[in-house]
Amino acid sequence: MFRGIVFDFDGVIVDSHPVHTRAWKKFLDSVGRTVSEEQLQFVLDGRKRDDILRHFMGELEADQIVEYGQQKEHFFLEEAALVRTIDGLLSFLENLEYEQLALAVASSGSRSRVAFLLERLDLKKFFQVVVTGDEVEQGKPHPAVFLRAAQQLGIDPPELIAFEDAASGVRAARLAGMMCVGIAQPGRTASLIDAGANYVVPDFRPLSYPKLQEMFAQ
Repeated sequence: MFRGIVFDFDGVIVDSHPVHTRAWKKFLDSVGRTVSEEQLQFVLDGRKRDDILRHFMGELEADQIVEYGQQKEHFFLEEAALVRTIDGLLSFLENLEYEQLALAVASSGSRSRVAFLLERLDLKKFFQVVVTGDEVEQGKPHPAVFLRAAQQLGIDPPELIAFEDAASGVRAARLAGMMCVGIAQPGRTASLIDAGANYVVPDFRPLSYPKLQEMFAQ
């Protein structure tokens, strides 16, 4: 049986992908990098910001990564007011809190952006642990961010369920030893199942603590 839940952030807690994608497009345009919509999909695969920068810009010095990262965050914050939570999230979190489950965030996003949105959306109170991409050397699909979240919760990974929306994140959660539920619309379900998700749902509306118990009954 499970004792806690570990949530990815972008695309799981917040519906930030449209704003996130536009921010990366604006940043890349600003530095003279033209990318197609297809190429831009890379930013939605749960990667750390540093890894995304290297993917599009090549090898960079440490100070360039900091500078470019700040520029990208500026573009994101311009539209941050448009970011909303995933459908059903709040009632699901309240249910899990009532059942006294341990809750954590394990995100590839930057600490500043994740903290800003958790505060703005009044969600910070639900999570005992928040781990971001700034705190691990290796990003997803490496399991480091999930392992750190489990360590800080004080719960063994096999007793945790991860919620992820990207194939790389699903792989990371499974490599960490966690069970995993994917969050995706029908067109993306197969890719998350292929990556190792135990189940895939479109959002949190069909979920509750009893429903999870039923899904992961052992």
